[in-house]
Amino acid sequence: MNIFRILGDVSHLLAIIILLLKIHKSKSCAGISGKSQILFALVFTTRYLDLFTTFFSVYNTVMKVIFLICAYITVYMIYVKFRKTFDSENDSFRLEFLLVPVTGLSFLENHSFTPLEILWTFSIYLESVAILPQLFMISKTGEAETITTHYLFFLGLYRALYIANWVWRYYTENFYDQIAVVSGVVQTIFYCDFFYLYVTK
Repeated sequence: MNIFRILGDVSHLLAIIILLLKIHKSKSCAGISGKSQILFALVFTTRYLDLFTTFFSVYNTVMKVIFLICAYITVYMIYVKFRKTFDSENDSFRLEFLLVPVTGLSFLENHSFTPLEILWTFSIYLESVAILPQLFMISKTGEAETITTHYLFFLGLYRALYIANWVWRYYTENFYDQIAVVSGVVQTIFYCDFFYLYVTK
């Protein structure tokens, strides 16, 4: 495991912790897209089903469990604990516009036509677009709290570090996963405008 992947995982985890702390301390989920968080929970659920079938390492297992727990705690806080502060009117992105094409694509383009592989592929494709409801919500309201922008920044940094990880693995291990790389690049492109605003503001 190389430094880019470890830093990517840390950045990803930091993004989630920042979001959870923001909700917990403010006792509000204002400015946060519940729909994006549902999609991320679905991403982790479908990707980490191999927890029941394959052991890679203690690090791998612990990180997967932490991401799953954090994802469901976030959804719980938004839709149950602090649901009165949830801005459902502005969190209006139509999820079927993402779920239908992602589901179809995961059946058409995958490494092997098995249930676990199709679900893994689905999770990769879905992660590349899961942030769109959050970005749509920000563009609709025209504002984002500082903590929300920090959350988005560290999510974007995680994707950039994973691209560096893929480049490193290609040159050191001759490993290349077209599905993961193309989806990661697509996801990173969605952050480009946000990165510009983050740096300039």
